[in-house]
Amino acid sequence: MKILTTAAVAVLATVLAACSGSDASDSSGPVSLKIGATGWNTAQQALQVAGLDDTPYSLEFAVFSGGDQQLQALQSGALDVAQSSEIPPIFAAAGGTVKFNEVAVQTGTTLLQEVIVGPDSSLGSIADLTGKKVGYVKNTTAAYFLNELLKQNGLSWSDIDAQPLAPNDGLAALNGGSIDAFASYGNTIISAHQSGAKTIGSGEDILSGNFPWSVSDEVLADPDERAAVADFLSRLDRAYAYIRDGHQQEFAERTAEATKQPVESALKQIQNGEAQNPTHFQVSTDAVRANQQKVADSLEEIGALPSSVDTAELWSDGLDGDLTDALGKPAS
Repeated sequence: MKILTTAAVAVLATVLAACSGSDASDSSGPVSLKIGATGWNTAQQALQVAGLDDTPYSLEFAVFSGGDQQLQALQSGALDVAQSSEIPPIFAAAGGTVKFNEVAVQTGTTLLQEVIVGPDSSLGSIADLTGKKVGYVKNTTAAYFLNELLKQNGLSWSDIDAQPLAPNDGLAALNGGSIDAFASYGNTIISAHQSGAKTIGSGEDILSGNFPWSVSDEVLADPDERAAVADFLSRLDRAYAYIRDGHQQEFAERTAEATKQPVESALKQIQNGEAQNPTHFQVSTDAVRANQQKVADSLEEIGALPSSVDTAELWSDGLDGDLTDALGKPAS
């Protein structure tokens, strides 16, 4: 398996655009999939830990800082498969023509999705945020769970001075005192707690834990590539089951190396996350699709979307048969 940087993917996108005049559909040969990852390559590492990375097709992984960038690469043809939270596909749909399909769901933990304040802050709850400068990561789960937490506490988006910030910029702003609180997730929250930050609100019980996998229109139309995607996702399902079954230490060591944290901390996060909401892969359900619509409605409520989005139009059942079959048999 190969790993591409975001810069390499940009170059690849340029090459693909230049070759768009050729008839790629006439090409033959082994199936190759270009797959996106966010933050670090958890999928590849999980497959390696479980010994399931010897696939009968070629995999190239590209690491991005967010699911929104993955979907941009998917739209341009630089990726074949992308994974994100429920939110980036909503913004892609609100922004214009969508050239991908959500085809499967990865369930996962909703921990480490928090509103934090500095160690010396006098703020003790979401209700204390009235009139305060609150940073949040734009177009992500942070915007959604922050809005829902505000509503739960009798506040609205207009009651705070909302400041859209990138994760690292938000953490620096919180530490420097230019914002009063910050809604973020993942490694940012880990780093913040290492510096003494306190949690005043959590998205744990607000977020669904649904992470859609999307494929390009071209992949969905190709039987061989469709089957390869289904096999890949089924391998990931088995890999995470293997990791849960007494092999979390090795995965924690790889996680710690990638995220620059102590192994003990990474192991605890993996154990807690899998205990809260185990990682599984499945075809979508009515409940999955309805929850994404709920998220879209909340984002529209705070004025984050340029237009309404019908999330049902993002989904396709075109992978359902292949994925159901693949999940029901051992990986080859």
